[in-house]
Amino acid sequence: MREPWKNILIIKPSSLGDIVLALPALSALRNSFPDAKISWLIRPEFAPLLKNHPHLTETILFERNLLARAWYNPHAFAELRSLVQRLRNEKFDTVIDLQGLFRTAFLAKLSGCPVRFGMKNAREFAGLFYTHKISQNSGSMHLVDYYMKIVKSAGVQNTDVQFILPVDAEAADSVNRLLAEYNVDRNHYAVFILGSAHPDKCWPVENFAALADKISPLFHLPIVLAGAKSERTVTEKLRALTNVPIVDFAGLTNLNELVALLKSARLVVSNDTGPGHIAAALDRPLVMMFSWSNPARIYPYGRKNCVAAVDPYTRGPQIKSCDPKHNVKNITVDDVFAKVCEQLEAPFNG
Repeated sequence: MREPWKNILIIKPSSLGDIVLALPALSALRNSFPDAKISWLIRPEFAPLLKNHPHLTETILFERNLLARAWYNPHAFAELRSLVQRLRNEKFDTVIDLQGLFRTAFLAKLSGCPVRFGMKNAREFAGLFYTHKISQNSGSMHLVDYYMKIVKSAGVQNTDVQFILPVDAEAADSVNRLLAEYNVDRNHYAVFILGSAHPDKCWPVENFAALADKISPLFHLPIVLAGAKSERTVTEKLRALTNVPIVDFAGLTNLNELVALLKSARLVVSNDTGPGHIAAALDRPLVMMFSWSNPARIYPYGRKNCVAAVDPYTRGPQIKSCDPKHNVKNITVDDVFAKVCEQLEAPFNG
């Protein structure tokens, strides 16, 4: 019988939503290997999400934008060499690559670790660098289930799905001060996530405004807009389209503060984007709008009633749809409002 793993590396640098969906795999590894050192290779902008996670030993930063220039930039090459040397010095006894790309699989190989788990259908010929390639089940398999299948192949015994997302105490205090500054009850507000890294995932701002007009007077909830500073144009447009109480926090919170803000929200309405998956992991009342991405693969795990989409569970195994009917614009305000009422356990009057 093989000895338990003592030094495990998880490779999952991005994206924010996918990192959240990988959290149950981390907890499953910790529960099966309680004495192991567990490290996570992650991009710096997402590393705060894992701060003080009870099941993680350390994070190792992966400066993707810098390291991509290693083939022509001496400084970037030196950083890449330093990262590879650190990985080799760690002497991992197993690496689990949940990213499935050439660069992550190649790093797994360069680490010198003799046992490397990854996806059988990994892109960019990444599978060439794995010693164990794990296939998906037939049909459309949720990413959480796929990640859990991979760690089960690595020896995990209990695959119960557990989302643990620590809320930083300092960040929570900062958010409470911000809410007080804007006269928002810290236990009674809704959060709207208007943005996404992919514009074609964004529900029209006019729809968000119409939804705010329905939600605020019925549930007496002020609407807090969360997002990056670059989304201020959109958030300001929403404020101009409605007369209900709107508080614009775009650009005012870092990642840990965003987690704290979402943790106390009475309701979250979000595009298919990382903050929405954070709200799902925090078990908040939630509605997420899905467009081209197949919802069956990435919906809030165990909470299908949170999904607003056209044909969310009948698209087959495809990752992304090209069918115009799946355009996010085809999700109506009444569709989302009905989901909101369901989440808040209120009757829906369309």
